[in-house]
Amino acid sequence: MAADYYKVRIICTPCTDDITDLVATYLVDCGFETFDADAEGLDAYIPAGSMTPASVEDITSEALEDFPISTVFVIKAEFVPGQNWNEEWEKHYFQPIVIEGECVVHSSFHTDIPAARYDIVIDPKMAFGTGHHHTTSRMAAWLLEENLSGKSLIDMGTGTGILSILAAMRGATPVTGIEIDPGAFENAVENVALNDCSAQMLCGDAALLRDIAPADFFLANINRNIILEDLPHYAEALKEGGVMLLSGFYDHDLPVVEEAAAKYRLKLTGTKESDHWVAARFNKL
Repeated sequence: MAADYYKVRIICTPCTDDITDLVATYLVDCGFETFDADAEGLDAYIPAGSMTPASVEDITSEALEDFPISTVFVIKAEFVPGQNWNEEWEKHYFQPIVIEGECVVHSSFHTDIPAARYDIVIDPKMAFGTGHHHTTSRMAAWLLEENLSGKSLIDMGTGTGILSILAAMRGATPVTGIEIDPGAFENAVENVALNDCSAQMLCGDAALLRDIAPADFFLANINRNIILEDLPHYAEALKEGGVMLLSGFYDHDLPVVEEAAAKYRLKLTGTKESDHWVAARFNKL
């Protein structure tokens, strides 16, 4: 049965790409899952649950109270009954993308698909991670450079499962993806099956890391606040000499993340940036 959602229309004045990206970052912590930005603002989607339009609007307003850029927001929520989200993505949002000339990401409904070494099928529904966002594509770019063959990998906040799938295709084993949202978790399981790859998906938060052996690689494409809060658990889940890839934050947040990481013997060894978003590489000393 398709899940019900609220679509929250957020008009931003002024409206820039940086502002809409930052709004999305603030709203992820409140349970919003998918965002579609345009010239006036963005639409943000959150599972309906037992909420009302008024309560969703209140949640959105409270999340943006401490927004660091002087911006006027107009917020309006509307109920969206369960529907075929693949059809919605096909009509409005998701087109095939090629990452670093080596990896093509497309959905099962696409027919005009560029050829690439790694072919990933993602039916995103309401989960985050089609490769189109700068953070996902930069994390994928790191995975395309790293030697993953025979290496264990944990993908925290896996979303659609796209990074876990790419890692498995590049020879990482075992691959474990963790997703806190039940709907996104189900979508990740579906996408792993679509790509016939050996990645295990788990539903839960960082507490699950206690029952997983430390990995050679640890990925977290989430957001700055969650990364900073859970970094001690991430570090424990990474082997000595292992590689941690972090994204979901802006370039101006990198010094804060780097300082926090250093407390857990994680040394910054490289970055990939796109439109002020950063994917940072750390080695555990």
